[in-house]
Amino acid sequence: MANSRAPALVLFEDEEPILREWVRASTIKAGLARRARIVLLAADGLANTRIAELAGSSVVTVLKWRTRYAESGIAGLGDDPRSGRPKQLDHFDIVTTTLVPPPKKYGVTHWSSRLLGKHLKVGNATVARAWREYGIQPWKAETFKFSTDPELEANVTDVIGLYLSPPENAVVLSVDEKSQIQALDRTAPLLPMRMGDAEKRTHDYHRHGTSTLFAALDVATGQVTGAVKPRHRRQEFLSFLRQIDRAYPDQELHLVMDNYAAHKTAEVRDWLETHPRFHVHFTPTSGSWLNLVEVWFGIIDRQAIKRGVFTPVKNLNKKIREFINGWNKRKHPFVWTKTPEQVLAKAKPKTTSETRH
Repeated sequence: MANSRAPALVLFEDEEPILREWVRASTIKAGLARRARIVLLAADGLANTRIAELAGSSVVTVLKWRTRYAESGIAGLGDDPRSGRPKQLDHFDIVTTTLVPPPKKYGVTHWSSRLLGKHLKVGNATVARAWREYGIQPWKAETFKFSTDPELEANVTDVIGLYLSPPENAVVLSVDEKSQIQALDRTAPLLPMRMGDAEKRTHDYHRHGTSTLFAALDVATGQVTGAVKPRHRRQEFLSFLRQIDRAYPDQELHLVMDNYAAHKTAEVRDWLETHPRFHVHFTPTSGSWLNLVEVWFGIIDRQAIKRGVFTPVKNLNKKIREFINGWNKRKHPFVWTKTPEQVLAKAKPKTTSETRH
């Protein structure tokens, strides 16, 4: 009978230490710990009713786990497979569906984990795990633009060749202008950074005009020759070329520039012809990212302009000059690492069967 004192349960060899560890462990499932306790008490020869009291379970449960252990040892203490709907989708199936735009009935441009989970009748956490496994981010979109320049390969090879192997006794300058820099004044004073609190500024502003920054970056040293001007026409560009001429009076100069119209006017071409020390290398159309000075423009924007407050334009210009002076004291070389072949592999349009591309 269930209430009688049953013979002591015989433990499988070497399993007692494991069972006792399960009973003591704080991280194991409570059900497994209780089953281990039942088996150990049964091994001590206690009555089933007493085991049920000590383990906080019923006599039927005690009998169940005694029997399961006697038949299979520790392996018999695990949970039985649960009945219910079998798994229908693996992660690959979820990702395959994700790559197809949602049906028009949903009225959205891309899937969310909850919408796709509802569509596939799986949990949104399952969808999220599949996306993480395959590196899928439906909420994220980036921009791209392929160059249509017929001289793409020649220009890429020429410019990168200058970066990787500059001519001996020559200076390679990356030249461009950052136009329409706004002198912004916030509608309320900035709230300064404090412990545990970031700096804050209003989203709205007053605009007090714009300025243009001309810059020539010496790729080998990081030295920047700069000028701030109200506009960026051929007159201002010619003036900046003369400034470069004065800054580097004796060296042979190789200028990397984009195809902006002011760089290719008749006046500019005539000036360059009368200054044979200057050799111009144009980046491909829609390929100004090849110009290293664009990296430096990003630096000055983040570190000196974006979070600044400038009432008149002259304060903006002063800040830009201060940054250039400070930069040239702590400058560093700009090192290009990609070969022309590596760049062209990404810069050329990809072949696709979808005509809309």
